[in-house]
Amino acid sequence: MQNTVLLLEQDETGTTQSQPTTLEESDLPPGDVVVRVARSGINYKDALAVTGKGPIIRRFPMVPGIDLAGEVVTSTDPDWQPGDRVIGTGYGMGENRHGGFAQYARMPGTWLTALPAEMSLEQAMILGTAGLTAMLGVEALEAGGVRPDGKEVLVTGASGGVGGWAVVLLARLGYRVCAATGRLPHGEYLRQLGATTVIHRSELTASTKPLDAQRWNGAIDVAGGATLAGVLKHIAHGGTVAACGLADDASLPASVLPFILRNIRLQGIDSVMISQTARRSAWNRLARIIPQDGYARFVDRTVSLAQTPAACLDLLTGRVRGRVLVDPFSA
Repeated sequence: MQNTVLLLEQDETGTTQSQPTTLEESDLPPGDVVVRVARSGINYKDALAVTGKGPIIRRFPMVPGIDLAGEVVTSTDPDWQPGDRVIGTGYGMGENRHGGFAQYARMPGTWLTALPAEMSLEQAMILGTAGLTAMLGVEALEAGGVRPDGKEVLVTGASGGVGGWAVVLLARLGYRVCAATGRLPHGEYLRQLGATTVIHRSELTASTKPLDAQRWNGAIDVAGGATLAGVLKHIAHGGTVAACGLADDASLPASVLPFILRNIRLQGIDSVMISQTARRSAWNRLARIIPQDGYARFVDRTVSLAQTPAACLDLLTGRVRGRVLVDPFSA
């Protein structure tokens, strides 16, 4: 089995280098299921790993890619048979063991989720970890009591994968959505996704007060840092904020006042180690909410393994709108 992958290595200066490489089956990590990868997707974490701009990789050499969708080729796990269509996300793929930027991947069968019948393999990766995370964020707002009652909810980083899917999902569920972005020329695109209002992200960090006007019932934040601190100042009494990223910063320079005076909740979102029960529920719900014509507009481009490093850099420098897919069998 010839397996072309994007392999990351680190030179003596600590610089990350990447190139398509052929691995043998014996080079794959342990596992009881081998999957032929139809598509993967470039997530923010993948872009940091491939460009070496973030400490994502735990050991080198490494095949990046934190998600994949494909068909089972071989399996010793009784739950999976050759031909089964599956999704794999998280569990350290692309970080401490070879991930989805490959033609074939091997992993424990317990890490795999059955592809919903209504969804194609490509559609699964148009969603990818980004869509899964957005769905978990929406469910966190619902669990916190945030309802589509006519008042807006906020989504930060709305031009990206997680933020964009959060806009779509919330709009489809009847919420009025305020989309915050650093790229206002994307405003019409965000309105097409379902946003009722588009603001520049700088509005979120403009106030120096510990509390400010109660603008939103809840929020899904992908930024962290000063952006998240600014969001908390504007959440209405009893609201919930789902924090699922650190695109700006891992710190949180915030006051406790929004929590103790407005009774708001800050809920963390982890899409890496959540249970398979939660994954299946989220993926099946995504399949029900997203219409068949709702996927294509979300694709920025599809790239080969050789083109992936350049696309990762584009993502980090704001030249991507939506999702970039990786087709490992593309020349």
